[in-house]
Amino acid sequence: MSPAAFPARCWRQSAANATGACPRGGRAALAAAAAAGRARAAPPAGRPSPTGRGARALRARAAPAGARELWIETTNQAVLTAAVESGHGTVLFGPHSDAELAERWQRLAFFTALRVGGDGGITDAAGNQVGRVVRVRSRDELAAAERLAGGGGYVVMDCDAGGWKVIPAENLVAAFQQGSAKLIGAAGSAADARVMLEALEVGTAGVLLRTEEPAEVRALAAYLKQRSEQGAAALPLSEATVTRVAPVGMADRVCVDLAAMLAPGEGLLVGSFSRALFLVHSECEESAYINSRPFRVNAGAVHAYVQAPGGRTAYLSELRTGSEALVVDASGRARTAPVGRCKIEARPMVLVEAQTAAGELVSTILQNAETVRLVGPAASSSGSSGSSGGGRLPGAEQQRWRAVSVSQLQPGDKVYLLEQEGARHTGIAIQERINEV
Repeated sequence: MSPAAFPARCWRQSAANATGACPRGGRAALAAAAAAGRARAAPPAGRPSPTGRGARALRARAAPAGARELWIETTNQAVLTAAVESGHGTVLFGPHSDAELAERWQRLAFFTALRVGGDGGITDAAGNQVGRVVRVRSRDELAAAERLAGGGGYVVMDCDAGGWKVIPAENLVAAFQQGSAKLIGAAGSAADARVMLEALEVGTAGVLLRTEEPAEVRALAAYLKQRSEQGAAALPLSEATVTRVAPVGMADRVCVDLAAMLAPGEGLLVGSFSRALFLVHSECEESAYINSRPFRVNAGAVHAYVQAPGGRTAYLSELRTGSEALVVDASGRARTAPVGRCKIEARPMVLVEAQTAAGELVSTILQNAETVRLVGPAASSSGSSGSSGGGRLPGAEQQRWRAVSVSQLQPGDKVYLLEQEGARHTGIAIQERINEV
């Protein structure tokens, strides 16, 4: 089997389902398979078993093109269980691993077993070489690894545990971008794995997680799922009609300074009710009175909900340095960004009330200032495409959105909302009856 054909035989689940439950019952299925005499099921039609033994109780499904791969290297069966339950079914066995370990584990669960030889070559169950592990602990070794970018197959970058990781990862990501080989970064924790997956924004094609801790697998699988969900589809923003804009006096508001630059059209989703969040624009526009601060969103009152990664919400007052925020643009595309700091200060505030297409009234409370803007469609009653309360934001005409200052917002204006169903408990959507007014 050629390296190029290998991915089709590695039955890994999509990162979009990375934290979903195992289709046949998780740990209970492992025990049931063993108790049932190592029951074996045939693989899906048209897909050969990577081990030649057929499917076991647990199976990781095929990943779509472009999904980030997660390989595991461990001697702990609980780590294997966590990986397969999370939908990741590739396990790498080192040259010094127990030769019978893979055989014993494959009686309990279906996964793809790969083995590393003493020369660093990676082979599958049929003995075909599908890649290699490359030490990267010096300038010469880095250069040697870069030369493998055009060779096809997998290249696992193995940096010294106590040495440099970020710069070698960035250099190799750049080298492998135009190559046919897939770069896999070796990491000892979920946090280190994220460094590999985010190097130069593009990141490695996947990671090899070397761990004896099941929690590390689950944490990384959750991150991959969250990342895949953000890139898979835009959030379904809808239009609402402003019905009332009214001062409400002094209140405490939260100014969120992100450790990332926001582009025109981007901001945070904020609202008094979790079922309807307004897109509050960043302060990325220059004006005659204040410099641009494209990292800042003057988000609103302390009680407000803000959309967070993973489908959760948080209170604005809960955000702290290091928290993750969900940055969303006028098309609904989302990405995560770390919070650099939050400032809570007493300011004059304004209530913005709007009506959804279904006739429901929703609202948010924002600082009454010219720099605070809501994003909506360009075809609105007060202002033309690109209007932003006295200025014009680059790209708005092409994107067909506008950001209008709360100081100029009028009844009849259209704004964007993220409408969601259900109540919230500690930021998680739940099904219960609730009436928020």
